[in-house]
Amino acid sequence: MKKSLFYFLLILFFKTYSQEQPVVVSISFEDAEIIEVLQDLEDITPYKFYFIEEWLKEEKVTGNYENEPISNILQELFQDTPINYYFLDNKVILTKNNIIYDDLPAAFLPGSSEDDHLENINKPIFYEAPEANQGEEIQTARIGKEDRNSAKRRFTLSGYIYDKQSGEPISNLALIVRNTNTGTVTDINGYYELSLAAGEYILETRSLGSENLLRRVVIYNDGALNFQLNENYEALDEVVLETSSEANVRSVVAGVQLIKASEIKTIPLVLGERDILKVATMLPGISTAGEGSSGYNVRGGRADQNLILLDDAVIYNPSHFFGLFSAINPFTAGDVEIYKGHIPAKYGGRLSSVFDIRTKEGNEQKFSGEAAIGPVTSNIALEIPIVENKASLIMGGRSTYSDWILRSLDEESLNNSTANFYDVILKYGHRINDKNTVKATGYFSRDVFSLTSDSLFSYNNLALSLRYDRKINNKNDASLIFTNSNYKFNIEYDNEFANSFNSGYRINETEAKLNVLYKYNSRHNFNYGISSKLYMVNPGEINPLGADSKIEEFYIPEEKGLESALYLSDDWEITDKLMLSTGLRYSFYAALGPADENVYEEGLPLGESTVTGLRNYGKNEIIKTYGGPEVRVSARYLLNPELSIKGSFNNTIQYIHTLSNNTTVSPTDIYKLSGSYIKPQRATQYSLGAYKNFEDNMYEVSLEGYYKKSRDMLDFKVGAQLFLNENTEAEVLQGQGKSYGVEFLLKKNSGRLNGWLGYTYSRSLLKLDGNFNEEIINGGEYFAANFDKPHDLSVVTNYKLTKRFSFSANFVYQTGRPITYPIGKYNFDNAEYVYYSDRNQYRIPDYYRLDLSFNVEGNHKIEKLAHSFWNISIYNVLGRNNPYSVFFVTDNGEVEAYQSSIFSIPVPTITYNFKF
Repeated sequence: MKKSLFYFLLILFFKTYSQEQPVVVSISFEDAEIIEVLQDLEDITPYKFYFIEEWLKEEKVTGNYENEPISNILQELFQDTPINYYFLDNKVILTKNNIIYDDLPAAFLPGSSEDDHLENINKPIFYEAPEANQGEEIQTARIGKEDRNSAKRRFTLSGYIYDKQSGEPISNLALIVRNTNTGTVTDINGYYELSLAAGEYILETRSLGSENLLRRVVIYNDGALNFQLNENYEALDEVVLETSSEANVRSVVAGVQLIKASEIKTIPLVLGERDILKVATMLPGISTAGEGSSGYNVRGGRADQNLILLDDAVIYNPSHFFGLFSAINPFTAGDVEIYKGHIPAKYGGRLSSVFDIRTKEGNEQKFSGEAAIGPVTSNIALEIPIVENKASLIMGGRSTYSDWILRSLDEESLNNSTANFYDVILKYGHRINDKNTVKATGYFSRDVFSLTSDSLFSYNNLALSLRYDRKINNKNDASLIFTNSNYKFNIEYDNEFANSFNSGYRINETEAKLNVLYKYNSRHNFNYGISSKLYMVNPGEINPLGADSKIEEFYIPEEKGLESALYLSDDWEITDKLMLSTGLRYSFYAALGPADENVYEEGLPLGESTVTGLRNYGKNEIIKTYGGPEVRVSARYLLNPELSIKGSFNNTIQYIHTLSNNTTVSPTDIYKLSGSYIKPQRATQYSLGAYKNFEDNMYEVSLEGYYKKSRDMLDFKVGAQLFLNENTEAEVLQGQGKSYGVEFLLKKNSGRLNGWLGYTYSRSLLKLDGNFNEEIINGGEYFAANFDKPHDLSVVTNYKLTKRFSFSANFVYQTGRPITYPIGKYNFDNAEYVYYSDRNQYRIPDYYRLDLSFNVEGNHKIEKLAHSFWNISIYNVLGRNNPYSVFFVTDNGEVEAYQSSIFSIPVPTITYNFKF
């Protein structure tokens, strides 16, 4: 009561003796310290300023005023600072954060009868620093400044949480407001946001991987507060963030998977190579066509229907070494978000999924790195601080020395073979200040292989991205992104005859994108933006190799296409239980000249014999346009805090296609843009699932079903030639597709035994039915796609013997993929021919594999040169001769079936990893 009386008398005193003088001032200053400006104002006005110099040090301003009231000058002078001002006679009193009141605020005294009617009035904040005691001292941060004209009752506190040693953002970290029901979780960039009323609070960070930190905040207005946390080196029984497990239930996005590169090192994979994308194939709904095949099939989609992004830039072929390794360096990769159900509206251009791969942030405090030495590959990543606490560079490189394996095999035909790859990545990040960040990434990979002495194949990816992030204010964040992606392959054939040649293919795309996040309030987050992408495709060329070659030079003219989009989405928390994510994307595509296009006779199938003329298009002339709206909706309803139901509806459009008549993705597959005769692919997907956590998030289980309908899916005619063909539109077919399935995941996140069991039942069917016999496959009925594998089971486990020693095991079972068999022979015109079954009528044998590994962690001492990790693994322990493909050879009039395998024996590996 004494304190309240004191404040009452103080305010009464100020009200009685203060008056603001209508003084006008002319003053000009440029890049001057605020203290200097205040001194100049004292010289030319009757006012004397009272303040603490520490408040204003290093604050610089620029201004030019002519006959301006001094109150206006002070308002602009302090608008970006926590400083308020108050006129008292010829004195100007500066205060930090709070204001001095002229009137006693309504409902100030306890028990006021107006308490229940002052919804829009902010009460004054009186904060008194706690006295020092023997306990741990809690640092205090004052956020924003009071505004007497504001009617807001709640304010936004936001910021980023970083690892103090590495400077990397900490995602999925819980930030709790003590003694309230308020809290939040950081996103993938370490960003958090809280909505709080004015007043004093204690914030607490909670994470098993970082220290728990307490921070007192006094909220006066909107503001920002960043945290830097030390890594928690205490040895734990498990290293799992519970907050990420809660996201399984609470997230509004259906059908999304998050993989952390730092948490997959114990999973045994082929030849000991840590592989973040191979781990993805052990999750429900994601598979490959077979062992050693590149490309991924997601929910019954083709491999070209996945958008694979590395720091916003597209990677066209994300595999090395015939698909045995992914092309993404595991030591520089951070997190991977895989959208296979609900795809947010900011993504477009593919039907089935998005693999959003983010390179981790470099260490801004000290030089550090990580490396691995294995029997086939070596890998290194270095993190270099450029400007302390502001800028860093991360460099990664990986290479193979696998040629010795081919030369050591007891197979003479492979003695002169070669198969090797390398990839490099650079990422520079510069945090200019709390509001502006620039990031640049460059990536290059190259594969070279030759299994015969006269042929050399090579392919490479190049990806560049530049991203500028701007925090406009507490409600708006914007990102301006520029990317360029380039993929090409080359075939060099050199022999003793006069048919040596060099042939190649290339696709290049350049994209510009503006993305804005608008945090309207605690229940609405809007995301909107615009993007435009230019495709440049060199469909193929062939040139003579050497002076004696009789091969004629030939090339197919370049194709060009422009794909643009506008999008808007809203994450709307309708109630505490019901949340909705809605999005609308409108995409537009134009095929552009220059081009010479065949004109075909109407009413007849497309072919060389039905060409009636040639249509010419000039440079950048529009040949054909497509477009349309893409609706993205996902909903989540919480039945209780540990159980939710999610459903989604998505329709997508894809304007680029892969031309391939291989069963699996090949490095020599080519891409074709939509045009006059090839329509864009379109798909509509429905999904519904239930998500449940048990025993404080130790266990999580999900069951989700989906149904997807597609049209204008691209396939090929029997005997089609796709590479170096000027008229590919006459070799392909477009038809309908449908896929459906059920995905089950049971995951144990903690304890000595942890891991997951995933099972998928799915079907992927295709229907090719046209107006002419050559356009009809299997009688125009639905048949199994090349990658249709109804049953897919994966079990991934890790058992910790001690804090340093553990066993890991994988078991994989898959239905054999479809194949077309010869089922008879017949004679025609004195020649014998093989009669084949309907397309994909049969299946190769089922696939199963067991892998085991023993893992040895180095000791957990903090002060040591490097932290080591040994992985001793055996791939395919059972020695299962899993067929990669089945083919048929006619020998002495008899048709013989053969199968090829990638690994038919156990493959032991030992890999040494160290981190410094």
